[in-house]
Amino acid sequence: MSKMNELSQTVDELKTAANLLLSAADSLLDLFSGSGGIPNEVKETKNPAPIKEEKLTLESVRAVLAEKSRSGFTDEIRALLEKHGANKLSEIDPKKYEALLEEVKVLGNG
Repeated sequence: MSKMNELSQTVDELKTAANLLLSAADSLLDLFSGSGGIPNEVKETKNPAPIKEEKLTLESVRAVLAEKSRSGFTDEIRALLEKHGANKLSEIDPKKYEALLEEVKVLGNG
């Protein structure tokens, strides 16, 4: 490939990147100015990220439990921790986090 072709291709790529940045900036401006929605151009260029299962961490489980506790379910959460063989969250085996969260999510929904 000649130097001129490489230069031309690089300029085209820069123009495309600049247009995408301008579109993103306009979208942010619309979003924060209160006019709402995302323009169709941005929706079309956005590729959906592959869905991957996140590993539950002590911090993420703690955040869910803290929210439920603030909602008035402290005693129920304490009972669930004891059911899973612990007095506090840090004593629970990380393999049990998913089961614990499933039980916590139904608090207040029934």
